[in-house]
Amino acid sequence: MRELTITHLFNQFLAGPANGVLDAIGYPAKNRAHPWTDWLVCEIVVVLFVVVFFGLLRRRLSVDRPGKTQHILEVTYEFVHASAEEVVGHDGPRYVAFFGTLFLFILFMNLLGLVPGFESPTMYPMVPLGLAVSTFLFYNGTGFRAHGAGYIKQFIGPMLALAPLMFPIEIISHLARPLSLTVRLFANMFAGEQVYLTFIALTKLIVPVVFIGLHLFVGFLQAYIFMLLAMVYVGGAVSHEH
Repeated sequence: MRELTITHLFNQFLAGPANGVLDAIGYPAKNRAHPWTDWLVCEIVVVLFVVVFFGLLRRRLSVDRPGKTQHILEVTYEFVHASAEEVVGHDGPRYVAFFGTLFLFILFMNLLGLVPGFESPTMYPMVPLGLAVSTFLFYNGTGFRAHGAGYIKQFIGPMLALAPLMFPIEIISHLARPLSLTVRLFANMFAGEQVYLTFIALTKLIVPVVFIGLHLFVGFLQAYIFMLLAMVYVGGAVSHEH
């Protein structure tokens, strides 16, 4: 199977450490000469980019003379903050760090496919699944922190007599959320990536520009939808009225 150039370099120089980690967790690689996969390498690239980017930006933050990048990120922060306050409620700003990290991380992964020699990690189901499971654990964790053991009451319905019926329905509903988040992000990014790559291969200039714009739009939209759904789930978990 053809692999990306950067993945080939990882497999050439870092196959040993990867095999060591996989063996330690009891999941040995099927091909020990190529333990690194494209989606994992591209995800690591995004993580390194985010760390370096924000590390450099932090040194350049200025109250008196903010740069263009600082302005963009301030607008992004205000957008996430306002969305959290609107969707989650008055407790929303407490979780802006999680929502903002989720949005930017997914956005950068979605847009990585526009860079020659890379692919969007989110077009592989393992990456959206990991994000979905993290969101599932986070919103349930916030629910227990906000209500303690009383969080369980959200699963039994408004009346105790309905608990035998409502409890399994609510459990199935909550377990379906990670699947829904995974399929939505994976399917849209996979389809968008394939359309983009197909037209890039067929044409050279005008049409690719159109589909690059479409890819940008889909990347932003899917990152926003994922973040918005995470806000909805957190809002339901911490809401006292619910």
